[in-house]
Amino acid sequence: MLVTVIIPLYNRQQYVELAIQSLLRQEADFQLDIVVVNDGSTDDGPNRIEALAKQYPQIRMISVPNRGVAKARNIGLANLLPKTDFVTFLDSDDISPADRFTSDLAAFAEMPTLQFTYGQMTIVDQIDETTYEPPAESSQVTVRGISLSAAIFRASFVRGLGTIDETFEQAEDADYLFRAFETGQPYQQTDTICVFYRQHGNNMTSDRATLRKSIMRALHRSATRRRNNPSLRLPKQLFNLQTLSEYSPS
Repeated sequence: MLVTVIIPLYNRQQYVELAIQSLLRQEADFQLDIVVVNDGSTDDGPNRIEALAKQYPQIRMISVPNRGVAKARNIGLANLLPKTDFVTFLDSDDISPADRFTSDLAAFAEMPTLQFTYGQMTIVDQIDETTYEPPAESSQVTVRGISLSAAIFRASFVRGLGTIDETFEQAEDADYLFRAFETGQPYQQTDTICVFYRQHGNNMTSDRATLRKSIMRALHRSATRRRNNPSLRLPKQLFNLQTLSEYSPS
């Protein structure tokens, strides 16, 4: 069983190695294919990935001119291996918790028609670089938020879903997830904590005004699709956005 993890990289040299190491420790009854899409980084991040790739054949890096995170993720999707069974994502400054894959991959074995799982995310302001966990004193909240890292998709489902909309400045992940849920294909919400989302001063989502505007655009587009095609459905209460909006890290 091969799981492809797509990591867009742009100037995250201080975080990306830990993100990848958090993945490498998890291989069990599956293999990882880690696709790092270097989106025109100007720091030392790509050199660090090249060094890791010499040690770990699971890592591939694709370097392209800077076009933004949506384009980088699409390049990852365009470079899935023919033998890829499942697809997920991880941002280069986040952490994949221990047993994240084992927990949710089991659902696919139990339900052969299942097309994707969707779990939870823990938003943190600190990560212990030895344990890959948020320390006890960190600010943290666990929510069913909007994150491609919270999903595992069958590769066949992803290929049929199409590409991420590159016209979004932010919330391209929300639009993609809405489209996935709208298909009505079998999915399962899980209680797995799928990602430690690291908050720091340079997160794209720090621009709350643009984020809210982009999410509203994604919601509007979903409503339009469903109005034009009544067979499409968006389940209610998918995301716990109220808890997310109340989170205030120290």
